[in-house]
Amino acid sequence: MVPYSVIILTYNEEQHLPRLLESIAALKAPIFILDSGSTDQTIQIAEQAGAVVQQHPFENHPRQWDHALKIFDIQTPWVICFDADQIVTPELKELLLNFNDADYRDVNGIYFNRKNFFKGQWIKHGGYYPIYLLKMFRYKAGHSDLNEGMDHRFIVPGKTIVWKQGHILEENLKENNISFWIDKHNRYSDLVAREEVERMQNLRHQTLKPSLLGSPDERTAWLKRLWWQLPRYLRPWLYFGYRMTFQLGILDGRTGIIFHFLQGFWFRLIVDVKIDEILNATPKRAAHIQNSPLKFAFKFIVLFLLFYYFNILFLGMTSHGNHYNAFLATYLNYIQGLRTLLLSGSAFILSALGFDVIYNHIDLLVAGKGTIRLAYDCLGLGVMSFFSAFVIAYPKQFRSKILFLISGLLGIQFLNIIRFVLLALFWSKKTNPVIDHHTIFNIIIYILIMFSLYFWVKREPGVKNQDKGKNK
Repeated sequence: MVPYSVIILTYNEEQHLPRLLESIAALKAPIFILDSGSTDQTIQIAEQAGAVVQQHPFENHPRQWDHALKIFDIQTPWVICFDADQIVTPELKELLLNFNDADYRDVNGIYFNRKNFFKGQWIKHGGYYPIYLLKMFRYKAGHSDLNEGMDHRFIVPGKTIVWKQGHILEENLKENNISFWIDKHNRYSDLVAREEVERMQNLRHQTLKPSLLGSPDERTAWLKRLWWQLPRYLRPWLYFGYRMTFQLGILDGRTGIIFHFLQGFWFRLIVDVKIDEILNATPKRAAHIQNSPLKFAFKFIVLFLLFYYFNILFLGMTSHGNHYNAFLATYLNYIQGLRTLLLSGSAFILSALGFDVIYNHIDLLVAGKGTIRLAYDCLGLGVMSFFSAFVIAYPKQFRSKILFLISGLLGIQFLNIIRFVLLALFWSKKTNPVIDHHTIFNIIIYILIMFSLYFWVKREPGVKNQDKGKNK
């Protein structure tokens, strides 16, 4: 007797279901299909394959899977749960054909490795491979996570393992029509936005314990928790940039870049817009959520550490050494771009003052005066990280944030240029060996930043002032 049964969810899957059924035919496993009202040939295809078919109205994926696990008369110790647009590869089929329950006595769940396709192309980079999905588990041991509204997963207590070579292929042929993809993800964005607002209101909680070093699903839960703490509207930019550079999404070519933009940026941005729409519809609750001092402090710390260490990481990847990345160093090196801007700005002012100046990619020489070198710690990136993190994390209107952020960053670098001009004219390491101009500059800049932040916060109601205004 085959030790597992197969459960499939369907809705108008006449394009996909034959592929999946053909890929698992050799397993000779009992097949159970829960359909949500198909109007095409899905039911006929399923019945011709000998599947047991039941109907149930669709609410969301977690509830549909929950119903599927309860309604069917499963007689095998294991179940395998597939979406209709998935296909079992020959390698995975071989693993399943050789599967023996006695060899997995201490295992309750098995993750399969997924390859995702978009418009016929395998999306290999951008964090989309490998992705491990818990698709096979002991019947009655696993259940559907009903705390999730859109991103479905099964909860299986006990030991789980990963079949890294056991691939499923996932390709929704309907998504070859981009309008279908956009309509589908527009509906998904409603679910995700509502779910995140409910988490803000403590109406919804994660079932899994988030753990960066845990199972694939626990790691996903950890990353999602981090995502919820990042500022809306900024996080789509950060995520898309991360996918394209550090996760090498750019290597997926034209089709892959389109996918990463749509899935990693456009979809996330739409979710953030809809979150604000929901919050604005309930202003009292929204104000309480958005203006929490603890939430601001947490966001500020997370953003500061993110910006600060991202700059250090990027420096390591654009400097010659073990982690050097030629593409980043050649085309996306914002650190060298900032250094060049500071050097050219300083040279322009010194030239306007009548001095002869020459500079290269790192040094500036003033005739008759001396040379200054713009090392990494001269660029003010730590100060900029602090300032940016505070402004982005603080609960104020988006327009106010943008204007203050841009003017503040420009002001910091203008003062930096003035520092370099003064150093070039009056400072010498030989005559001033004790004076650390970096420390002096940072003290002055942080004092100015604190004053500017104080008046910016006081100008409009902030974390505490809004509540005071309501009590008047």
